[in-house]
Amino acid sequence: MTLVDQHQEGGKSYTIREATVKDLPEVIAINRAVLPENYPTWFFLEHLERYPKAFIVAEMGGKVVGYVMSRVEYGWSHFSRVTPVKKGHIVSVGVLPEARRLGIATAMMTRAMDAMKKYYGASEVYLEVRVSNAPAISLYEKLGYRVVGRVDRYYSDGEDAYIMARLL
Repeated sequence: MTLVDQHQEGGKSYTIREATVKDLPEVIAINRAVLPENYPTWFFLEHLERYPKAFIVAEMGGKVVGYVMSRVEYGWSHFSRVTPVKKGHIVSVGVLPEARRLGIATAMMTRAMDAMKKYYGASEVYLEVRVSNAPAISLYEKLGYRVVGRVDRYYSDGEDAYIMARLL
């Protein structure tokens, strides 16, 4: 049974839950609508199949309005180079404009991070974000992330990315 978290903010209610295969067309549509970085359908399906507990959607009025797609990797810690660790990777986050500023991204990110730790054994989590994306950077900082690196020309349009990470 999938746990559904109920939330209410600004007079609007929404639910946070694990994604299902049926959600993928809406998730992909959100990705295409709100992000310049788009992935093929198989990429979403692979993440859902491998990390279902950490692939989270938000729903309002029966419609998927946001998603967080995550995975868990094994590699060097962003905090200590002593030993490799399991680390969560927030691959993609998207929320439709009409569902923003309700706490949806925060709730989805929190749920995904909890799942990466509880179900997949991650001890830290990281993500990449455009250096120009001040609203996202602010959200991630509020969630405890800090900039741990920068990747030149990370995005296809040549923009740099910050690598932001936090311990779980």
